[in-house]
Amino acid sequence: MKKVMVSLLLVVALAAGLWQLSKARSVQLFGDIVSQVETSERVIALTFDDGPWNADITDQVLDTLDQHQVQATFYLNGKGMVSNPNATRSIVGHGHEIGNHSYSHDRLVFKTPTQIAYEIETTNQLIRSAGYEGDITFRPPYGKKLFVLPHYLSQQGIVTVMWSIEPETYSEINKSSESIAEFVIEQSKPGAIILLHVLGSKNTYARDALPSIIDGLKQDGFEFVTVSELLEKKS
Repeated sequence: MKKVMVSLLLVVALAAGLWQLSKARSVQLFGDIVSQVETSERVIALTFDDGPWNADITDQVLDTLDQHQVQATFYLNGKGMVSNPNATRSIVGHGHEIGNHSYSHDRLVFKTPTQIAYEIETTNQLIRSAGYEGDITFRPPYGKKLFVLPHYLSQQGIVTVMWSIEPETYSEINKSSESIAEFVIEQSKPGAIILLHVLGSKNTYARDALPSIIDGLKQDGFEFVTVSELLEKKS
């Protein structure tokens, strides 16, 4: 009986450890993973996940970025790009960086190597078809990864990009555009990577917070760069 209990405890401990590893922002079993960059320069990366789901909303976000002369990195889903090819081309046309956020936006923790390859390669092809020619980094859906995904990315030389600031995670923050902007500005430091969801119809608070976030960080002396540019700033 004692051996059974010990075995069960070991299984539970292993499962808990793997769960923590699957959502860790700065550690994975294979390849490079980045959640922020150590740098003395006051640079920061603004990133958006998901979509593009709606052309009008995409244009609204692009207009805000244009007005503030800021470049961002958009981590897009393959399904969104298929549904809104013009919106994807518009993002590229405005000079922003495109990252891969999978095709389906399913959790990729327990996918086979073939499924992982499809999710990433199909989405990369769509990104290239939209006219984007820069480096493509990858952000796991829901930030989840374990064995197969990191191994595939490592074999392909693709960097896993997480984040260091995500205001929408906290219900007490994700209640108004003002609280989101205040949180992001307070938490920001050189080399940080900000994650926002602004391309969906339900993401009103984050989208409305964008001008205040940009203005506030610029007033604090920050320069906005793309993720690829940020990676080049590593100390």
